Amino acid sequence: MQYNRIGRTDLKVSALCLGSMTWGTQNTTAEGHAQIEQALDAGVNIIDTAEMYPVNPIAAETCGDSESVIGEWFAKSGRRNDVVLATKITGTNPGKFVRDGEGINADSMIRACEASLKRLQTDVIDLYQLHWPERGSYHFRQNWRYDPVALNRDATLAHMESVLEAADKLVRDGKVRYMGLSNESAWGTSQWLRISEDKNLPRLHSMQNEYSLMCRLYDTDMAELSVNEDVGLLAYSPLATGLLTGKYLNGACPEKSRMTHNPNLNERCTPRTDAAVQAYIDIANKHGIEPVHLALAWSITRPFMASVIFGSTTPAQLAMALSAADVKLSDEIIEEIELAHKANPLPY
Repeated sequence: MQYNRIGRTDLKVSALCLGSMTWGTQNTTAEGHAQIEQALDAGVNIIDTAEMYPVNPIAAETCGDSESVIGEWFAKSGRRNDVVLATKITGTNPGKFVRDGEGINADSMIRACEASLKRLQTDVIDLYQLHWPERGSYHFRQNWRYDPVALNRDATLAHMESVLEAADKLVRDGKVRYMGLSNESAWGTSQWLRISEDKNLPRLHSMQNEYSLMCRLYDTDMAELSVNEDVGLLAYSPLATGLLTGKYLNGACPEKSRMTHNPNLNERCTPRTDAAVQAYIDIANKHGIEPVHLALAWSITRPFMASVIFGSTTPAQLAMALSAADVKLSDEIIEEIELAHKANPLPY
């Protein structure tokens, strides 16, 4: 297993990160605990969660349950020190499910962190991430309609400063070690960094954005910012919610899969999706590689990558994903991937 440093922190994390968003809906508590132990045995040392998890579906009555699954495992196993723990406070984008729709502000940061600590049964969160920007986001297909003209710049910058002041209190109180972002833009990230430097407030060391063979928005401005400002990417949906396994090709919908709960996979199913998936499946088949391994191993190679977050619902799926850490892609395969990307850009 490869290990990478997150930003300018002392956190060294495995190239693969165990995601928890199915624990409490598609997976039971016992299954979540088994996944943690299976992943740690394979060298994974980071678990990602959020106060709004589980998903599929997201519901107000289940928000926080994934954190509780992890907390129960910590209490049962006594292995808190074996895990780099990452969780998130929810912004208003999907925030109607959490705290009655309250977003991220200086006061809610303190309360949300305290609630997460209680559910997680720990004294400290290693990486506390801001799940959604309060001003809006282009993620989850909102890039097609995101309107930056609507931004109130002064109010946004004042909001950022107040949130960083709350983060500073959490860090000084020993409840949070480091801060990160999620679903942010290059401009937004640059402002968080500038304010933290100007005001001597906690730095934002990581970015959790969607990234996969099918979704490569990160490859331009965000990639440049990531590399030059030491903001490592924690990539979510590296298998494009299962599309890159090939299991949904030609209208297939396996029993108990995510598609049974979310028919269009958050707008990822378009008239161009199957052709793009098939291009990558063909590359994998040509070289005798599992499609899951192609997708995950490729993501690990990216120069801005801190860790690739994956989720699974069965031990077999988890074992398949974990074994991607040992797969090395040849220059020929990388070149074929780039040609497939140019032929199938932004399929959703």
